[in-house]
Amino acid sequence: MTDIAILWDWFEFAVRWLHVVTAIAWIGSSFYFIALDLGLNRDVPGPADGEEWQVHGGGFYHIQKYMVAPAAMPEHLTWFKWESYWTWISGAALLMIVYWVGGELYLIEPSKADLTLWQGILISAASLSIGWLVYDFLCKSSLGERPTTLMLLLFAMLVGMSWGYHQIFTGRAALLHLGAFTATIMTANVFFIIMPNQRIVVADLKAGRTPDPKYGKIAKLRSTHNNYLTLPVVFLMLSTHYPLAFGTRFSWAIAALVFLMGVTIRHWFNTRHARRGNPHWTWAVTVVIFILIAWLSTAGNGETVEAAEARALTPSEARFTQVAEWEEAESVVMGRCSMCHAREPVWEGILQPPKGVVLETPGDIARHARQVYLQAGLSHAMPPANITGMEPADRAALVAWYRAARSGGETDGPPHHYGG
Repeated sequence: MTDIAILWDWFEFAVRWLHVVTAIAWIGSSFYFIALDLGLNRDVPGPADGEEWQVHGGGFYHIQKYMVAPAAMPEHLTWFKWESYWTWISGAALLMIVYWVGGELYLIEPSKADLTLWQGILISAASLSIGWLVYDFLCKSSLGERPTTLMLLLFAMLVGMSWGYHQIFTGRAALLHLGAFTATIMTANVFFIIMPNQRIVVADLKAGRTPDPKYGKIAKLRSTHNNYLTLPVVFLMLSTHYPLAFGTRFSWAIAALVFLMGVTIRHWFNTRHARRGNPHWTWAVTVVIFILIAWLSTAGNGETVEAAEARALTPSEARFTQVAEWEEAESVVMGRCSMCHAREPVWEGILQPPKGVVLETPGDIARHARQVYLQAGLSHAMPPANITGMEPADRAALVAWYRAARSGGETDGPPHHYGG
């Protein structure tokens, strides 16, 4: 019978794949329409607000934009919405798989907050919805007429959330949740604001009424926010693979600075697409911010070996140290893995344990048992290029250890999920 751990891992891979594909579709269409709108030739006669000629794939495209709507509704009208919806749905599913099901390892940081797993999950879910409610309230207030002030308040809220998440969750979970917090605002903009406003315009047109241009103005404000938030969200999605981003004392500040980089980079592209010049200063600012981020990443705050050894194991973790196969498996991990996966790696060129996985103490190994089993036991993913000379017998010992521990306890489910 196929190991449930293997099936669960492939299930997560499938959801991650879906998330990446839908995110590419959403971001691609968003960037395209922002560039198209900014680059329209508006010196054209007629009712159109602007037009553009483009060439792609051997064909020529003539695109016209109407500020409110054309005189008559076309029979075929494409709505761009499902790219956003499925990106959020698949991302939420992935968050549940990795950080809720695998919450004991990936979500909760006992040294930061004394929380049960269900409390951490409740905070995780509530924070995403609360963020949208606060943001939507600010947009609908008088601040909606002062976009610069509104953007500054949005940035302050994101900085506050970054700091708050890092007081509760692991560094990896904190950055991922900040990305999910931001992405929830972006998708909610599409679902609750942009699409309903467009439906009102279409309904008015079909009924022979003149659509109110305010609906387009409101949708444009939210679309602009989405445009500037996209690059930071992508960074936060990728950050879980880089311990220098999520595993240091100032990870919350690194995330805040990334939002500033998103603004400077998008400002350059938006200005260029609008044919309003070439603001090279934005790249200089971006480089300075990135150097500051790299400097902040060197300030580590990792748990000491002594503190890790003193921390009690949960019953589900302890069983991995209580089977007969434990000593051999521990010897393999300490001899083949721990030189890189240490709080202070001794392998030349490695500054932080890869993906934040530490394998120095029995508790460390027990907490990452599933990762060890999947990456160094069943597969040859670790060590990279088998640099430490892992023998087939070593891998067999890891497989035997994990399966013995699992068969001696509860049904093999996914409590210590592998992923990031």
